[in-house]
Amino acid sequence: MFWWVLKSCISAAILTLHKTGRTQGHVPQTESTALNDTTLAPIRRSSAIRIHGEEAFAAMRKAGRLTAQALDMLVPHVKPGVTTLEIDRLVFDFALQHGALPATLGYRGYTHSCCTSINEVVCHGIPSDKKLREGDIINIDVTLIVNGWHGDSSRMYAVGPIKDWARRLCDVTFESLNRGLAAIRPGATFGHIGHAIQSYAESERCSVVRDFCGHGLGQLFHDTPNVLHYGRPGEGAVLEPGMLFTVEPMINLGTYKVQVKKDGWTAVTADRKLSAQYEHTIGVTETGCEIFTLSPAGLDNPVAAR
Repeated sequence: MFWWVLKSCISAAILTLHKTGRTQGHVPQTESTALNDTTLAPIRRSSAIRIHGEEAFAAMRKAGRLTAQALDMLVPHVKPGVTTLEIDRLVFDFALQHGALPATLGYRGYTHSCCTSINEVVCHGIPSDKKLREGDIINIDVTLIVNGWHGDSSRMYAVGPIKDWARRLCDVTFESLNRGLAAIRPGATFGHIGHAIQSYAESERCSVVRDFCGHGLGQLFHDTPNVLHYGRPGEGAVLEPGMLFTVEPMINLGTYKVQVKKDGWTAVTADRKLSAQYEHTIGVTETGCEIFTLSPAGLDNPVAAR
């Protein structure tokens, strides 16, 4: 009972942050000039892409590292018989124990501290009393707020031994993410990121989800720009040092098309074939990018560690 009361109080507090404009949701991107940290306007999503300084990068390192540690903590708990509600509670407890808040709790009516997407679920799977089964693959997506800054990351986990095609999908998705990150440098465009991901994934006979994308973040949960995981070099805004955003490709074994269930959150593949996703939060630097959510334990791909 105490846990549920505490969760309700925390959810109400985070909802207040949402209402004051600290965690606005997705709206279509309008590319414009960059917005500097010194702007005095209230913090809310803008058509401009914000350019952040070293203080913001330092704050994002803390938020990103704690989020990565939360995902590291989950590795031994993902096993047959565990429910996704148990995983959700572990994330909630970890956040509070470390002075952080789970950003999804109370966000647009969402009542959990993470998303748990199993097998054909592409993203936004809702934790429940459903038990994990041997052979499942699951994406766990965690965003923690640390001193007002958001660290957002997700990883794939294997539930016991998994089929070769499931492992291959996870490996292709992880490599797709890494190729997208390698394309980030000042002077490149967001289209370079999408092209790097799409060209590799499709060469491996997989497809790239179009309906969901990465996003800017910082003191907002979702900010400009939208980061597409497909495209062509030269498309989109030019990358500049100081930009903060996520790269989070969702790769399917079958069609790229998805369907959203009646709960309004859970997205599944249209053909019910497997889907996988990995996500990092990054900041563009003078020479490439800094990945804020790298695993301190070297567990960025838990599937490969099994």
